[in-house]
Amino acid sequence: MDFRLAPTAEAEGYRLEAFETVGSTNALALERAGEGDPGRLWLVSDQQESGRGRRGRAWATPKGNLAATLLLTGIDDLGVSSTLGFVAGLALGDALDAVAPEADVAIGIDGAGGTGGARSQRFELKWPNDVLAHGAKMAGILLESGRQPDGRYALAIGIGVNVVGHPPDTPYPATSISELGGRSSAAELFLALSDAWVDNMRAWNAGRGLPAIRDRWLKRAAGVGSEVAVRLHGDVLRGTFETIDSECRLVVRDRQGHKHLIAAGDVHFGAVASLGAAD
Repeated sequence: MDFRLAPTAEAEGYRLEAFETVGSTNALALERAGEGDPGRLWLVSDQQESGRGRRGRAWATPKGNLAATLLLTGIDDLGVSSTLGFVAGLALGDALDAVAPEADVAIGIDGAGGTGGARSQRFELKWPNDVLAHGAKMAGILLESGRQPDGRYALAIGIGVNVVGHPPDTPYPATSISELGGRSSAAELFLALSDAWVDNMRAWNAGRGLPAIRDRWLKRAAGVGSEVAVRLHGDVLRGTFETIDSECRLVVRDRQGHKHLIAAGDVHFGAVASLGAAD
């Protein structure tokens, strides 16, 4: 295996465990936390057999894709720490820019070309936890928490990236670095990710820098100003995605002009929203 940490990450005290294959990097991270691991631990593999996404959905990681989880410990406020999902999205976007500059990326939202379909080298972030290219999902981020022996919280920040392939039967468009013409390996991407994480984590600054993270995230955001459909507890809210607020909640203006602040939900933009795919 060729996985290694960036020198910047090593200097900040991050550690690495790499595996030929793993069941779930998130599950393993929380297991380590329960055993008293001090945290700042990356667990990575290019094959994951029992990965999971949001709401218990399966996340396939065939050989050559990236499964990575960062374990952070000693957490008192899970509310503030939940915004680290946005830090992870930014770090992954920066890493993809670094390792896949030749990837053929066009801006598009759920296949709708919500910003005009302009050519771009920019990977976009879909609220709350996806990375898109060509409007198709390339990566997902999952945060899970657990208790440590001292009663404080541990946070597992899981990042799964389609490097060499993607599932063929997803209910949404999906793509991979390879499909876009990129030549990065999972190990090369992780090296860049561990470096980009340090930069964005410094900006987050224990939550004090959240306004800066919000501004960075909005510059990469997919769908701002577009029609959006959000599934909330079985109901669907339709409106316009205006922004994210100071706590990184989705701000949606419904068709009657009322503003809604959304902390969690399944989101669809553009044509997918208007065609009722979220229903």
